[in-house]
Amino acid sequence: MRLTVFWQRMAEHFGAGYADTFARDHVMSDLGGRTVHEALDAGWEAKDVWRVVCATMGVPAENR
Repeated sequence: MRLTVFWQRMAEHFGAGYADTFARDHVMSDLGGRTVHEALDAGWEAKDVWRVVCATMGVPAENR
């Protein structure tokens, strides 16, 4: 998954204004105690981060 697709999906699910705030502030244990931005900066693949976001935040299957 390309980062542009990842950020599009984040904006579609959380809203354009909140997606970056969520990605910056919400720490997830399944990302090793990191935020989305920290995980991406640490080298996590966007598709893997998206899977964690979906599982953690209950993103409906049709939006995954």
